[in-house]
Amino acid sequence: MLNNRGCSGSGSSTLRKHNHIITERKTRYEPEEGETHTQRMKERGGKGGSQPSVNERYTQWKSLVPILYDWLANHNLVWPSLSCRWGPLLEQATYKNRQRLYLSEQTDGSVPNTLVIANCEIVKPRVAAAEHIAQFNEEARSPFVKKFKTIIHPGEVNRIRELPQNSKIVATHTDSPDVLIWDVEAQPNRHAVLGATESRPDLILTGHQEDAEFALAMCQSEPFVLSGGKDKSVVLWSIHDHISTLATDSGATKSPGSNGGKSPKADEKPTESPKIQARGIFQGHEDTVEDVQFCPSSAQEFCSVGDDSCLILWDARTGSSPVVKVEKAHNADLHCVDWNPIDENFILTGSADNTVRLFDRRNLISNGIGSPVHIFTNHNAAVLCVQWSPDKSSIFGSSAEDGVLNIWDHNKIGERSGPASKFAPGLLFRHSGHRDKVVDFHWNSHDPWTIVSVSDDGESTGGGGTLQIWRMIDLIHRPQEEVINELEKFKSHILTCSSP
Repeated sequence: MLNNRGCSGSGSSTLRKHNHIITERKTRYEPEEGETHTQRMKERGGKGGSQPSVNERYTQWKSLVPILYDWLANHNLVWPSLSCRWGPLLEQATYKNRQRLYLSEQTDGSVPNTLVIANCEIVKPRVAAAEHIAQFNEEARSPFVKKFKTIIHPGEVNRIRELPQNSKIVATHTDSPDVLIWDVEAQPNRHAVLGATESRPDLILTGHQEDAEFALAMCQSEPFVLSGGKDKSVVLWSIHDHISTLATDSGATKSPGSNGGKSPKADEKPTESPKIQARGIFQGHEDTVEDVQFCPSSAQEFCSVGDDSCLILWDARTGSSPVVKVEKAHNADLHCVDWNPIDENFILTGSADNTVRLFDRRNLISNGIGSPVHIFTNHNAAVLCVQWSPDKSSIFGSSAEDGVLNIWDHNKIGERSGPASKFAPGLLFRHSGHRDKVVDFHWNSHDPWTIVSVSDDGESTGGGGTLQIWRMIDLIHRPQEEVINELEKFKSHILTCSSP
């Protein structure tokens, strides 16, 4: 399956990909400007009209995988996962790396809901043979993804976030007011069978008055946790607040859920997980808070979005009221937000109005309402997740209920002219490998152009989900002059290889 892309692979496969990058990707994938909502719905449903159905679009996409991708792994999930996050890097080898991946299993109740820790083999750039990466069975599990450990979760896992200072520590949201903290290395591996006792979290964060289901973030600079919920509040905790308790606890070296590495006995009374109270509760939203995010350089500054169509900036040092409240940031509920980790002036939001909006914190409001720098319009359904690249300040991704994950470069806005101007400004790449709503994705900080994405395929395939780990071919995102120079070398290389 792997090669070093030498004379027979490197030149021919890379050049073949480049020849089709602009013509194939653009003309087949991107909707025409002015396309109506009815036309878009026909494309999604496949009923009437000339627009391709979801399956037709997928078939088109799969035929282009050897051209558009450097590497792709497709992994069928028996149960859908609403979240996917990269964990620590475990091993680096010549042609691939091994890394932890955090997933979940959202079941129908016949077996318990679980938090899954998997080991992934990630093929390095320019190693996988182009002719092999599209040869996968949609109903099969990928050999690159192996389940390592299962934690029986109290309720379904709606959101997973890892602690940047120690990615073996993760927080989860379920349908409750609490945030659950897990030391995934200390937790024992459990068998998810009906009637099994739930694993016990290492720590429970309390403070919400109603369920907090989705809004969850971990701070880059300190072990702080942020959450939002149906009580319209944003809640802040510090895991440090529990350190003194752990130090005096005779069982501090053991996970509360570990039970010495054994499964709980039926007659054994469960030990309660330790709890910590919030450092701050922040009020300002008028409806459910759907997502939260820290300022990358500060544990005291953060932002939130909600079903009240507002984007709010907070500073814990100035009190529990908003610093800036952006009314009508979108024309509908806001689902997601992300703060640029490289250029902290920029904040992204995604909404049920199908758009992604870019805000500059220095100029958030005009005439009393939100004043975005740019509105990105290419999705045909509600945007569920937005995330900046950890490596390039102008690059970000967005995923939506339309089954598409778009990669954007806001520096490219306005660059195109002529026939290409009909395409969405700033759109770099469309990943159309999912056949239903893409509920989460995560850039890999150890391999910045490698992305893991997950879709909930319940409506289209009768259950389950799809996990994909993928990397677009670098000819798409590298500087144009650099790409042209490389292709000229490949051209000479191919002519040399093909000469008698």
